[in-house]
Amino acid sequence: MRYIIIGAGAVGGAVGGRLAGAGHEVVLVARGAHHAALRDGGLRLRVPEGEFTYRLPVVDGPAQLGTLRADDVLVLAVKTQDTRGALDAWGPAPVEGGGTAAERLPLLCAQNGVEGQRVALRRFRHVYGVCVWLPATFVEPGTVSAAGSPLTGILHLGVYPHGTDETARRIAADLEKARFEAPVVPDLARWQYAKLLSNLANAVEAVTGPVESEEALALVQRVRAEGAAVLDAAGITYTSVEEQRAVRGDKITLLPLENAPRGGNSSWQSLTRGTGTIEADYLNGEITLLGRLHGVPTPLNELLQRLANTFARERRAAGSMPLEELVRLADELERPTR
Repeated sequence: MRYIIIGAGAVGGAVGGRLAGAGHEVVLVARGAHHAALRDGGLRLRVPEGEFTYRLPVVDGPAQLGTLRADDVLVLAVKTQDTRGALDAWGPAPVEGGGTAAERLPLLCAQNGVEGQRVALRRFRHVYGVCVWLPATFVEPGTVSAAGSPLTGILHLGVYPHGTDETARRIAADLEKARFEAPVVPDLARWQYAKLLSNLANAVEAVTGPVESEEALALVQRVRAEGAAVLDAAGITYTSVEEQRAVRGDKITLLPLENAPRGGNSSWQSLTRGTGTIEADYLNGEITLLGRLHGVPTPLNELLQRLANTFARERRAAGSMPLEELVRLADELERPTR
């Protein structure tokens, strides 16, 4: 199979680079300065074993590839807010032997949150979800860092909305030869909603910096508790912290990488690159949506969603709000009114 990585940023670049290093055919899809850097200098992947450069085909859309192959696998690794644009471009692409990508090819949604795969299923017949546990950083065009060792990441796979099949198992086998663990599970949503709860902290780090102090950790705990209450009210099941720890164990330890910038989460990286957009509508905003649907107040997640979007829109520096200010705003929202 040939892997077409639509969005060769942190996750896409790490997956694409590792697959290429394991001998698989890989095509990278990128835009702007990142596209130019990948085209001219290759993908520089910094990992605990060193820095590797992969000279791979790079395109900015399907037109540059021509007719797609019947054995192509599309890996959608763009941020959720960019999903529709990517599907608009790749869905109608012709495939050898007839038909389109949307009709014939498998599409793996390697994204945070749960919305991307729902959008994809409107367009694509064969959609697979991925629960991405992959610490990676992309802040410099052409360069991706992934500090996990001995595994680069754990990628739970499943047919969306549920189930497994032979295609998922073949993809998982390729990933497991490329320094990933890739369990194929019939109940992928349980893992994705648990990951959603952990990703609610993304906005905290994006606007105030690393979540390290007791005060920051306490705020994150409040935000996640609000999210868990919403999922419980909605009847949505998710894996427990204990189950996640049992699966991950010590398989991924973050090691210092030489000449690599400090890595924050995906939302922090969006602000650092000044993209003008952020995924908060599909992380904290997912909790906001479910809360409104099921009558559960979500003041903390609404606050973080609003602040993250403001930071992105106004291109404010990542981590530039004092933590004390964010905690004050959160406390005011939760303070009982007379």
